[in-house]
Amino acid sequence: MITGSIVALVTPMHNDGSVDWEALDRLLDLHMKSGTGAIGAVGTTGESATLSVPEHCDVIRHCVQYVAGRIPVVAGTGANATREAIELTRAAADAGADACLLVTPYYNKPTQEGLYLHYKAIAEAVDVPQILYNVPGRTAVDMHNDTVARLAGIANIVGIKDATGDVDRGRDLIARCGEQLAVYSGDDPTAMELILAGGQGNISVTANVAPALMAEMCRLAAAGDREAAAAIDSRLAPLNRALFLESNPIPVKWALQHQGRIGGGIRLPLTPLAAEYHQELAAALQAVAEV
Repeated sequence: MITGSIVALVTPMHNDGSVDWEALDRLLDLHMKSGTGAIGAVGTTGESATLSVPEHCDVIRHCVQYVAGRIPVVAGTGANATREAIELTRAAADAGADACLLVTPYYNKPTQEGLYLHYKAIAEAVDVPQILYNVPGRTAVDMHNDTVARLAGIANIVGIKDATGDVDRGRDLIARCGEQLAVYSGDDPTAMELILAGGQGNISVTANVAPALMAEMCRLAAAGDREAAAAIDSRLAPLNRALFLESNPIPVKWALQHQGRIGGGIRLPLTPLAAEYHQELAAALQAVAEV
């Protein structure tokens, strides 16, 4: 089972928008030495919406090959068309990804039955561990816990990333499905509470820029050490907020550039972080500086 801090990794880019493979390798090295539990490649934070299908598959393949089994790679392969999600999931499985993360279909707003059939079709088509991903704030569709419970009976659906930020809802998922599914937080500000309640980890934006601290917080919370976990969580709280001053991944890419880890490339329609937010985010980064 994949546990702990799972970084929702950015896709570093040159100023012309092309993928910066050398910077990607440096980020992978950083996470492997910082205690990150797994790499989340080409999810929302990785700008999956602006990568072409060949680029999407190339980044997943590159991460798998570079990491070379040292930590797991979870590939983002969701789409709002079931056939495309199957295509991406099959490509990730062929590349050697340890698991796939599948966001709910966005924009077309399927019913709960449609969501069930969507995930069932992907699971039946591709024999790879699959993690559901519910983030209604971005997709305009909310997968209900009843639907998750139905899907929990499918053997290769092994987890869910709950990015609702509703810890009580996460507790209900753990109570109902915890023996069949790993429940991961997808919301940095509430991740500690969900892990203390029995969640298996945090698929994290903040881990991009504070990887060792996030890994340690997840470890302490999983061990049930509320006091020590809360001390780190309190340090991370301003950063958790600042990384959403504008739409993700705008702030986190600026933060990594500020740290000297990547260049300034980001693809339209996303734009660089507005100058009015630079000081607040820089201060939040300084407060958790790991070096």
